[in-house]
Amino acid sequence: MKKIGVVLSGCGVYDGSEIHEAVLTLLAIDRHGCEAICMAPAADFSVTNHLNSQETGEKRNILVESARIARGNIRDISEVTAADIDAIMLPGGFGAAKNLCDFALKGAAADVNPDVARLLKEMVAASKPIGAVCIAPVLLAAVLGKEYSAKVTIGNDAGTAAEIKKTGARHEECPVTGLVVDIPNKLVTSPAYMLASRISEVADGIDICVKEVVRLL
Repeated sequence: MKKIGVVLSGCGVYDGSEIHEAVLTLLAIDRHGCEAICMAPAADFSVTNHLNSQETGEKRNILVESARIARGNIRDISEVTAADIDAIMLPGGFGAAKNLCDFALKGAAADVNPDVARLLKEMVAASKPIGAVCIAPVLLAAVLGKEYSAKVTIGNDAGTAAEIKKTGARHEECPVTGLVVDIPNKLVTSPAYMLASRISEVADGIDICVKEVVRLL
């Protein structure tokens, strides 16, 4: 059975992985006959109150919080290499742009968690597929834009697209249940909650994204 890594960034849309997107990614991987291998960095992040969107001043650990979604079955990403998996998926949520990198603060000048960047580069070098949804494609732009001229989508948000282009990556507009495929680099991206108004749209978009990732294996 093929193994698809799922990179999580916490537990909750405002300061971690978007839970719907994470769960729907795990479901799609299973339904397409593959095994999900959840992983996250063991670094701290600033907690956001999901009732009022305000930071609480509390710090938590990304790996520990991501374990909630993974039902405890999760690995420290620092211990994962491209040899361990056949493909990788990155759900969205602001954690992708705040915890895995700081694109939310710095845009195109974002710094990326070293182990996340390492693993993404290893996957491209090994010609293994990478899927990313919602805001997570900014990670691909930050890591792979300049060297690989990566092509991605976050839907149609002009400001985010402009910052993506500054990294050297290419942005292509895309409808909510569509996808953009960078064939040479085996990158598959879809907008999910960057555009979706219904969870069913997110489910459809993620399913076709995972299906394409599996097709590229």
